[in-house]
Amino acid sequence: MAKVKQVVDAAEYLSLGISIVVAVALGVGLGFWLKSITGWTAMIFVGLAFGIAAACLNVYKAYKHQVKSLDELKDENRYKKGDFNDEDD
Repeated sequence: MAKVKQVVDAAEYLSLGISIVVAVALGVGLGFWLKSITGWTAMIFVGLAFGIAAACLNVYKAYKHQVKSLDELKDENRYKKGDFNDEDD
């Protein structure tokens, strides 16, 4: 079962990377489309800025998800600090 969890976690990180690339590519595509409509070359950079902003939003959402999952782990007993006596009797 632990192996399945590793695969799911890896897919989650992979999907974050793919979503960053897709967000920037869609932004650039939007920029080229706006350039074809308006004729302004600067629209490519506007689309790129939107793509980068969307990618940053995806990273922020992934960060918040990680913080939430780590907060859930801190309440588990096995991760709490305790008084351990490692001396041999």
